[in-house]
Amino acid sequence: MRAIRPGHVASRAATFVILAIAALAIAAPFLWIFRGAFSGSDAELYRLPPTLQAKNLTTANFGLVTEQVPYFRFFLNSIIVSGSITIAQLITCSTAGYAFARLRFRGKSALFAVVIGSLMIPIQVTIVPLFLVMSKIGLTNTLWALIFPGIFSAFGIFLLRQHFLTLPLELEEAAKIDGAGRLRTFAGIILPLSGPSIATLGIICFTYWWNDLLLPLVMISDTDRQTLPVGLVLLAGRFSTGSLGTIAAGITMAIIPVLVVFVFAQRYIVQSIASSGLKL
Repeated sequence: MRAIRPGHVASRAATFVILAIAALAIAAPFLWIFRGAFSGSDAELYRLPPTLQAKNLTTANFGLVTEQVPYFRFFLNSIIVSGSITIAQLITCSTAGYAFARLRFRGKSALFAVVIGSLMIPIQVTIVPLFLVMSKIGLTNTLWALIFPGIFSAFGIFLLRQHFLTLPLELEEAAKIDGAGRLRTFAGIILPLSGPSIATLGIICFTYWWNDLLLPLVMISDTDRQTLPVGLVLLAGRFSTGSLGTIAAGITMAIIPVLVVFVFAQRYIVQSIASSGLKL
């Protein structure tokens, strides 16, 4: 039996302490928001230093959210936009990623370089041209103006391409010998083996567009067509009751769906990053 070195134990203990402190620092703001959502007095939320101890617990803040803004309409709009974009990206990114990983065609390297280069262009640079395009085709102030810009993802193409490159080429060659075409091979062999990477892309995509504020703020003018992030801004601004507890309740209601998805699917993210060669 190999002896455990004291230095190794000390290193592991130090790593655990550092990670525990980092986890607490990340979780503390969320815990404070959750605690504020059930607070019956704003005075507790203004207390310095902040504390997680709560008195006069109440669920009335959640009812006030739905009274002040059309919360469930915002929620439905966010589900439609985020869900539609996620499904579209899973289709476009998986097919494009497979093409870059396995197919041979002229200009593939240059085209892939363009795709990767687009990652360096922030959406703030393209928001004005994008608005003008949507305005020309008459899609502003509709949910389509939010869905169309997110159909493709350079990051998603890169992520799935890296995963497809790790799959044994012999599987596709065997399928070709059995008479399977490229599409049948992709649908019947490649996709079933790519569950973790596809699930990871879905989680990342859904979370990003669920939390997106800039695009709805620019493209949508009608309140009943806004998404949840803009709705929370309205809750803290135009429709504010002046209560921090109400705002905290609205934020909590917006965080919980994404948090539940992430908790149940986080293992897919770890598996996908390990197989794609990305470094944390």
